[in-house]
Order: sequence, then structure tokens, then C-alpha cells
Amino acid sequence: MTEILASLPSAATAVSSAPKATDTLGKDAFLKLLVAQLKYQNPLAPTDSSAFMAQTAQFTTVEKLEQLTSQNAELLSTNRMLSATSLVGRAVVTTAADGTDSVGTVTGVRVTADGPVLKLGDREVPLAAVREVRSTAG
Repeated sequence: MTEILASLPSAATAVSSAPKATDTLGKDAFLKLLVAQLKYQNPLAPTDSSAFMAQTAQFTTVEKLEQLTSQNAELLSTNRMLSATSLVGRAVVTTAADGTDSVGTVTGVRVTADGPVLKLGDREVPLAAVREVRSTAG
């Protein structure tokens, strides 16, 4: 039997190590700070217009970065699903929680909040548990 892929890296690990949204200053907090700064500025020495424009540009940058992060998450989710569906009909070697390996043929894919789950006969395993992919069962 020909091995197609010696190992399948887990994208879930890369995503789980990314900082959470609550760990960073979001666009709402940034906008609140900007409004507070404008509200409490000294009327005799108002904020320089170039500084205000720089802050507005920073706000736009924060907003666009949040959109980019959201789009990247959607792309990753779609990529995982495509990877999982491409395994239908193929034999895969999976590693169980206790460290034992088993071989099974992927008969279907189910999508969960945690990512795709492969159906291997009467059992289901997460895509991240796949250690090896083979061209055919047996």
C-alpha cells in the first residue's frame, strides 16, 4: 500500500496558540479611548490635527486587522473541512488518547464546533488525530 502522507500536521495546535480576542485591545476599546481623549482635551491646547489623523488611521488599521483575523479564521475552517473531505475513501492511521494507533477507512465527515470529525466505520476521530494517510484501505 502506498503511503501518501507520512504525517498530517495539526492546524488546531497553531490556532489554539494564537492570542485570544480578550487578550488584546479591540476596536471598541480603541474608539472609546479616542472619544475620551477628545472629550477631555484642553480647549486651549486642542489635539494637533495631524495627531488626530494618525489616531484615526490607527483605528482604521485595528478595524481592518480584526476583519483580516476573522477572514483567516473562516479560511482555516474551510481548509480543515476540505482536508477532511479529501480523506473520504482513504485509509488513515489515527492515534487514540491512550497512545495506541489504529487503521480505518474514512467513510464520512461530520462538522463540529471543534472542527471536522472523521467517521471510521462505527467510530469517530477528530482530524487532528490523523497521523498517516494511505491511498486505499487494507
